[in-house]
Amino acid sequence: MQTLLGLDLGTTGVKAALFAVEDGHVVADAFYEYPLFHPHPGWAEQNPQDWWQATLAAIRSCLEKAEKQGVKPADVKGLGLSGQMHGVVLLDEADQVLRPCIIWADQRSEAQCQWMTERVGASKLIEYVSNPALTGFTAPKLLWVRDNEPALFARARTLLLPKDYIRYLLTGVKAMEISDAAGTCLLDVKHGVWSQEVLKAIELDPAILPPVVPADAASGSINAEVAHLTGLPVGVPVAGGGADNACGAVGNGVVVPGLALVSVGTSGIVLSYAETPQVDTSGPVPRVHTFNHAAPDAWYLMGVTQGAGLSMRWLRDNIGLPERALERWTGGDAYDYLAQEAAGVPAGSEGLIFLPYLQGERTPHLDAYARGGWIGLTASHDRRHLIRSVMEGVAFSLKDCFSIIQEQGLRLEQVRATGGGAKSPLWRQIIADILGVELVVTNASEGPAFGAALLAGVAAGVYPSVQVACEKTVRVLEKTEPDQNVASAYQQAYETYRALYPALKPIISRPGAF
Repeated sequence: MQTLLGLDLGTTGVKAALFAVEDGHVVADAFYEYPLFHPHPGWAEQNPQDWWQATLAAIRSCLEKAEKQGVKPADVKGLGLSGQMHGVVLLDEADQVLRPCIIWADQRSEAQCQWMTERVGASKLIEYVSNPALTGFTAPKLLWVRDNEPALFARARTLLLPKDYIRYLLTGVKAMEISDAAGTCLLDVKHGVWSQEVLKAIELDPAILPPVVPADAASGSINAEVAHLTGLPVGVPVAGGGADNACGAVGNGVVVPGLALVSVGTSGIVLSYAETPQVDTSGPVPRVHTFNHAAPDAWYLMGVTQGAGLSMRWLRDNIGLPERALERWTGGDAYDYLAQEAAGVPAGSEGLIFLPYLQGERTPHLDAYARGGWIGLTASHDRRHLIRSVMEGVAFSLKDCFSIIQEQGLRLEQVRATGGGAKSPLWRQIIADILGVELVVTNASEGPAFGAALLAGVAAGVYPSVQVACEKTVRVLEKTEPDQNVASAYQQAYETYRALYPALKPIISRPGAF
């Protein structure tokens, strides 16, 4: 059996998954966690060495599980990388890591965002890199290091993104893959090259940036040391791979016009395939991101809601289940129980609206100080209404993203759902009803790792193209049609939802408001 290995370097841990070339089914997988550090409020860092040790362990475990099924390491034809975007890994002259990685969730670089925007010019920055400077992106974090740790920065010789650091250790090759490079705020997204205009404006030496490589081509191969540490054969080609959302799109077959992806994880996204690098020009700052796709010569538009599954987890942890329910509930999954309670409430939660801004909001507000809450609470509401309103509030936020993408003129014929929240039939139905489109679920249970493996298959010559790889392996398993009987109720509720942020912004959306 020929197989492909996908690695997904996430925020909580790394997933290694082995897939059959023939039909994409999962042969074996393994997941290893690593810590996340918050040295100060708003900071988020990880140790790249923790990633590496977890990666080695995950690969070894995955291969050992596969061997028990008669699938040998020699059967691995390619390896693909996916990973969290926007991190800053700095290497010195000896290629040693200089400091912990400042990851995507870090918010310390607001001053650098403002300086970068003023230095380049707000409109010029959009012209050059198709996106504004945001605290989540790589460039402002790098500037923070330069401003606050100048001696350390002076020793820096190479900037890598998280998964690209793992590539370096696997292969000895320093490179940055295009869909991940698009999230640095340093890449000319339209042409796939580093923006010399931006680099000159912010006085950043281009020598610190590695070459940009394609997602679906071999960028190196497994070296002898890694082969000894993992059990992989020497010479296995390692594909460029992709950013986590780009690989998630590949894994769900969102690689042709007309398809979009809705992901409900800790955060939520709406991502649509685009044949051209379209940029939202409806205001001074684009409300959705424009990034290079992992599929060649393609792009995607993406809106992000910060608190999707996060809102449900907060509800579970802080409001939770009544004691009597816990005593009799043996299903094992508290989320299933919460969904059962929510199912008894009519669409619109009888006037209760939830704003899911528990970590600020990105699309459409780009407001780190946005705050969440319930509006419309009355004595007639109970915990069931709280639960359903959270599900609906997240779906309304996704509709904000979806509507902006629709405004760009993209044809959205089918939306594919992924992520932990998409496993809930009720939540899928709510999202389908609020978006007004058919939602489908595919066999891509491993998400980004599957997409990374398919990219490896193209790089290894197993598949002739990304599109063919998806045609051969991605299958639709379930469909959820919107219920026209609730369309009117949701339209009214959504209009109320949209009116709440601008009404509340002067009161709560400012530093120190609470």
